[in-house]
Amino acid sequence: MEKFDEIDIKILGELIQESNISIPKLSERISINSSVVYSRINRLIRKGFIKKYTLEVDENLLGYPVKAVIGCNISSRQRDTILKDIEQIEEAREIIEITGRFDLLIWTSAKSLDDLHELVSKKISQIDGVTHTETFIEMKRHQLSFISRVETNVDSKEIRE
Repeated sequence: MEKFDEIDIKILGELIQESNISIPKLSERISINSSVVYSRINRLIRKGFIKKYTLEVDENLLGYPVKAVIGCNISSRQRDTILKDIEQIEEAREIIEITGRFDLLIWTSAKSLDDLHELVSKKISQIDGVTHTETFIEMKRHQLSFISRVETNVDSKEIRE
């Protein structure tokens, strides 16, 4: 496991909230010198803690206010074809292969409940090899910042820039 400390946690926590924050502003927020913040971010990237910087699109503004997760059971022999078919569906956002009650979870966004119904009954359920679906409509989302709960594995003094 790579070494990281409280400073790294602070930096990651701020970047999770606002990935395009400037180094000077980040430095001011966490009360750490800009050059240290800059070198820490570069080290975090080099070590693989930061995989990429990204943005979050407000799908409500794009006309997709209905969010749902669809649990699917599938024929394992047709897995690759099923995944490709789901990838072609406009409303599909993410596919996660899991163990347990379902084989797949599909994160979706729809324009309305009627569109969600169409998605489930006419698109996903009609894919050859999909044997069962169950839909969970998102009522409210609570985003958690896990990084502040991560325990560090070294003292700040042990980390060399």
